Amino acid sequence: MAKNVEKITIKIEGNEWQSALDKIFKKKQKDLEIDGFRKGCVPKDVYLKKVGIESLYYDAIDVVCNNAYQKALSSSKIKPIIEPLIDVTTVDQDSVTFEITIIGKPEITLGDYKNLKIKKEEAKVDKKEIDDEIEHLRNEFAEIKVKEDGVVENGDTAVIDFKGFVDGQELDGGNGENYPLEIGSNTFIPGFESAIVGMKVNETKSLDLKFPDNYTKDLAGKKVKFDVTLKEIKTRILPEIDDDFFADLGYDKVTNEIELRQEVESILLDRKKQDIEDKYIESILSKIADNMKVEINEEIIHDEIHRMMNQFEEQLKMQGLNLEQYYQFTKMTNEDLHKSMEPEAIKRIKYRFLLEEVADKENIEVTEEEAQKDAEEMAKNYGITKEELLKAFGSEEVLKYDAKMRKTLEFLKNNN
Repeated sequence: MAKNVEKITIKIEGNEWQSALDKIFKKKQKDLEIDGFRKGCVPKDVYLKKVGIESLYYDAIDVVCNNAYQKALSSSKIKPIIEPLIDVTTVDQDSVTFEITIIGKPEITLGDYKNLKIKKEEAKVDKKEIDDEIEHLRNEFAEIKVKEDGVVENGDTAVIDFKGFVDGQELDGGNGENYPLEIGSNTFIPGFESAIVGMKVNETKSLDLKFPDNYTKDLAGKKVKFDVTLKEIKTRILPEIDDDFFADLGYDKVTNEIELRQEVESILLDRKKQDIEDKYIESILSKIADNMKVEINEEIIHDEIHRMMNQFEEQLKMQGLNLEQYYQFTKMTNEDLHKSMEPEAIKRIKYRFLLEEVADKENIEVTEEEAQKDAEEMAKNYGITKEELLKAFGSEEVLKYDAKMRKTLEFLKNNN
């Protein structure tokens, strides 16, 4: 057994166990109906003869479980870092025995964590990046208009009816009506969109194409014919770079194109600086983790994955989805998702352990004043009150721990 694991056996018996059994019987008695007795008035001996005392065990275990858990914690020499595992080994009318597994932090040996000579990139923005971003912004605010005359051009949206045929048979799922296809989006198979370019409204065209070799197994490499009718052409009218455009962007202090370019450059530079900072932090932590020696228990990994799964499920809810729908869309199973999260879970655990170890070695602490000031700044950045921030974190201790970890991270950044 690993040094950070302790198994403790706790036996609940005598009055405590009998009291739990009686409590559950009285709860069940209220709704119990047996011939010859009024509802709620069935004697215990009659109940036991009719149903059996075993029917009380499951709920009675819940009653005494917390007490067993607390007894195990008080007698353990290990401080748990995840919820202890509780197994019922024996149960009868006289007693119940729990085996409680307590898992603490594993032994950690830090390697080098200072003066690692990790280089930090310099943030630069070139002319092309500014041009591309301005073009991107213009496209975001482009006006969509119906093209009354002319033909489909790259960048237009062609509204089409289409039917696909393979081996003379209509292709299942290969048809649509009034389908808006943006030319250049590469939504359809190669050759489809380029064949639409040049078509006029109400024109019908047959396209003889071929599915890519890496397409779905039943269609890969097969010839396909599409009958396409162009119903409408929509084109994007990009806005002029003027006061109206600046107002749409929310750039109140921008009055001309030169100032727009300066504003865009500043935004891109800030974005790059943050990306570089994130990459720098990741490089530091990754290097320290590589230098560190630690054996992480499977139970600790599973606990972290469970936390990540809960976070992922909350993210799905914000998108109007649930896990079952996600599994249907992705063809994944719960086991697949669990396994895919394992590398990230291990990385998170290692980073947490190394930050805690560095904090201990360097005697990094957070005063109450620092914690309060940090909380106020965080709340301001998130646009919420300090009370709302505290509620999100769960407790002041968690908030203080988070501040300590960020202070430790600053120490590592300043010493590498």
